[in-house]
Amino acid sequence: MTDGGGTVLLTTQYLEEADALADEITVIDRGTVIASGTPAELKRVAGGQTITVRPRDPGRLIEAAAILNAVSGRDAESPRRDMISVPVPGEDGERAFAEAVRRLEAAGIGVTELSLRLPSLDEVFFTLTGHRTTEAEEAA
Repeated sequence: MTDGGGTVLLTTQYLEEADALADEITVIDRGTVIASGTPAELKRVAGGQTITVRPRDPGRLIEAAAILNAVSGRDAESPRRDMISVPVPGEDGERAFAEAVRRLEAAGIGVTELSLRLPSLDEVFFTLTGHRTTEAEEAA
């Protein structure tokens, strides 16, 4: 809503743009409204957060994956050859992230990237519809 009380309607297929600009999002799939809410509300629909790790030494990827498996209770995936990530169920993201940091440090595994993030709106769309957005399909 604008300061003067009006509403701006933005239609886009670029969910990153919608995430940055919109106060509320309505997801339409094949002409049907399937969800509506703030970006944060929609991200909660897709589940918890994700921990991502890129070890400084790619040879330690398997050890880092074992640590993520242990702290999350799930199998880590490798979205790229030098990186692993694991979803963290429910509200356990911060606790699991802190534990992962402690265990990586105790194991002497240096990292060049380590993050805890909410799902993207592309991931939310996939969760809601079972298929990727055109933008996500083109990037893959």
